[in-house]
Amino acid sequence: MAGEGGGPHGLVLVDKPQGMTSHDVVARARRCFRTRKVGHAGTLDPMATGVLVLGLGKATRLLGRLTSDEKRYVGTIRLGERSSSDDADGEILGRASTAALALGQVRAGIERLTGEIAQVPPAVSAIKVGGVRAHAAARAGEALELKARQVVVRRFELAAERRIVGEDGVELWDLDVEVDCTAGTYIRSLARDLGEGLGVGGHLTRLRRVASGKFDIAGARPLDALEADPSLSLGLDDAARAAFAARPLTEGETRDLGYGKKIPPVGLSGEYAGFAPDGSLVALLEEQGGAARPSVVFQPAGV
Repeated sequence: MAGEGGGPHGLVLVDKPQGMTSHDVVARARRCFRTRKVGHAGTLDPMATGVLVLGLGKATRLLGRLTSDEKRYVGTIRLGERSSSDDADGEILGRASTAALALGQVRAGIERLTGEIAQVPPAVSAIKVGGVRAHAAARAGEALELKARQVVVRRFELAAERRIVGEDGVELWDLDVEVDCTAGTYIRSLARDLGEGLGVGGHLTRLRRVASGKFDIAGARPLDALEADPSLSLGLDDAARAAFAARPLTEGETRDLGYGKKIPPVGLSGEYAGFAPDGSLVALLEEQGGAARPSVVFQPAGV
């Protein structure tokens, strides 16, 4: 199998199918590209579909930066049903009629969950408390006390709605929503909190991630298509150009960065990518203390 030194190096944008974990997708990509050096940026729940960014080879070193990118989702919230996992994969814990609810109340509830909010993660999640993951504790029947976290929901909009009747005759309400949010936001928690705030309960029945940072669903491929044609979506250099501001480097700056040395700043804020005269990625840099310092070097000297 190829290691980091032998490639491939770059990003693969996968349209994750429903019913698979993000780790399942990584395992398939490892077999497909015949390399162990594969990781992903931003976990998707098994129920969810959509953009999953994979990094191969040296591009795995970009993933920690891409994980923090903002996300965009479309999904369906069902009001009137509570779920053990806050989504359709969990056990339905109770039902309450939504017949008395008005659309204005729903819109007001959505508005209250827009902006900077304190959000408690779902009980069935990968959050760790005392070294124990919440989903493992939930399966063992031991509920962990999960602390609220600050997240930002930049956009939470109702796209469509329809009343439905559940199997036991209880009137439920399905809401198709669109959400733009910071990394770490749980759409399942939005569904739960909207339903609880309206007094009827709620959970997520459908979720699709349509954008992860600068990468959207238009560039993602289904797994079967990827296995039929195992090729990168973006090579390492193009991936860095897509994700970061770019700085051209001189030969001397390229050499200095290869030795881990700092170079003169150019006034760019945040982490950015430095490229050699031949267009290849040399390093990620940040400017502080009157110098540009490498945070990750992709072309170390002598290698």
